Amino acid sequence: MSMPVSDMAVTDPVEQRLLDRWPEVRKIFFRNLLVNMHMGVHENEKGRTQPVRINMVLYLRADIVPKTDSITEVFNYDRIHSGVQSLIEGRHINLQETLVGEIAAMCLDFDEVLAVRVSTEKTDIYPDCDGVGYELVRVRTG
Repeated sequence: MSMPVSDMAVTDPVEQRLLDRWPEVRKIFFRNLLVNMHMGVHENEKGRTQPVRINMVLYLRADIVPKTDSITEVFNYDRIHSGVQSLIEGRHINLQETLVGEIAAMCLDFDEVLAVRVSTEKTDIYPDCDGVGYELVRVRTG
């Protein structure tokens, strides 16, 4: 039995904000993208790579719907994947906050993206912890 949309609770405040303006919210997400990169401010983090887990949710304009099942009619998420690789390639980033901010800005450079949620986690910082991370939610202004 399907539930009327009006009876469904929206628990994500970003989705709620977007649904207040548009009738639909569409998302693309990257779950647990694992990269090895140069990151950190401590001496033991410099000169080596470490694993970083990246999660992203891109909230897209609702009018991006394929009519003929063609990649040319939708947002190609390869652009985000390769964009992240370009951001981290060949450089050392001190702070997760810097990386998350750069990823969010890169995502919002695409007109189709209305908002983004980005998080990163260093996965080998503490032996008793799966990850230590940072998250940012940014909504397009205007």
